[in-house]
Amino acid sequence: MTSSSNPSPASPTGPATPKTDASVDASVDASVDFAEVARFEALAAEWWDPDGRFKQLHRFNPERVRFVRDQACAHFGPGRTGAATDAQPFSGLDLLDIGTGGGLVAEPMARLGARVTGIDPSAINIGTAQAHARQMGLDITYRAATAEALAQESARFDLVIMLEVVEHVADVAAFFDAATALVKPGGMLVAATLNRTLKSYALAIVGAEYVMRWLPVGTHDWNKFLTPGELSAHAQACGLTVQTVMGMIYNPLTGRWRSGTDTSVNYMLSSVKRTSAS
Repeated sequence: MTSSSNPSPASPTGPATPKTDASVDASVDASVDFAEVARFEALAAEWWDPDGRFKQLHRFNPERVRFVRDQACAHFGPGRTGAATDAQPFSGLDLLDIGTGGGLVAEPMARLGARVTGIDPSAINIGTAQAHARQMGLDITYRAATAEALAQESARFDLVIMLEVVEHVADVAAFFDAATALVKPGGMLVAATLNRTLKSYALAIVGAEYVMRWLPVGTHDWNKFLTPGELSAHAQACGLTVQTVMGMIYNPLTGRWRSGTDTSVNYMLSSVKRTSAS
């Protein structure tokens, strides 16, 4: 990934060995779609190729990272985070990246100063993420695990992110239950996914998979896309208060993504876990 993928780049100060746990507890994997896991495992070698099958994720990453950074800094405020313009505003925050894949988001989050844990049900993807983080000198804890398994361990985080994941799970309600359980009271959960519209079918499936060949055919199932209203309802049912819904818009002329009000294809949502007193 180029430095543009991280709005606040920081040079590593020395080599660090990412920590890995390659065990997955299959008994609690209610939300895991193993066919989806296998599909992304087959592409594991391409995670960090900026011109490969994940090219659009590399281009998408700066806006995803900015959204997470800005939402978290606005929510936690002085004393918990620095200003969004600081080099490492997330210093002191424990962050979980669910469905980390090859670590494309985990790494810039670590550079922003967070103590990052990245989980993925695929040990192959975790191996790729671990190797690249070691190369970059980043101290990231990677585990081949599911959200459900981690929730059973009573692990809790200030900030949980699940970007381009929810459209690939087998049981959205179970997934949200587990993800929310991993957020500390007063903490934040950020999700990114695809809207279920005719426009998203035309662009994200027909265009991206069949015409442009950015992704293998079958990567996405349009019926598993969630509207912002549906995603918000899942969040609210789990005790989350939705803060912001923001569209992510692709400009085919420049090849760049930007945030905006158009949520008809890609969008991101930030939410806060209510405390017991609220």
